[in-house]
Amino acid sequence: MTKPEIRRSPEELDRLLADDFREFGSSGRVFDKGQIIDALKNQPPVELWLDEFQVKSLAPDVALVTYRGNCRPPESDEVSHSVRSSIWRYRNDHWEVVFHQGTPSAQATKT
Repeated sequence: MTKPEIRRSPEELDRLLADDFREFGSSGRVFDKGQIIDALKNQPPVELWLDEFQVKSLAPDVALVTYRGNCRPPESDEVSHSVRSSIWRYRNDHWEVVFHQGTPSAQATKT
């Protein structure tokens, strides 16, 4: 499960998102750091969990993180699914997200 107290904390998000952060949303819109911080601090509570989490080193200070995201609004049986990728960079003694993209998908089937 992801932690809602981090997702809604402007201070935590400011630390985790790089100043040059970009997100390609499933809507086709491009978001920057400030837009994501504003959107998440007002996001209603949802149940979020991750599957198939993988990390691949691209360079000593750069990593590609991929996973499947699952989201269920409160008091709902409807779950939306997505395939997500993020590029993380190690800078100033901590990891920060430089880029993120989420693409809607069907539910994963375990094989």
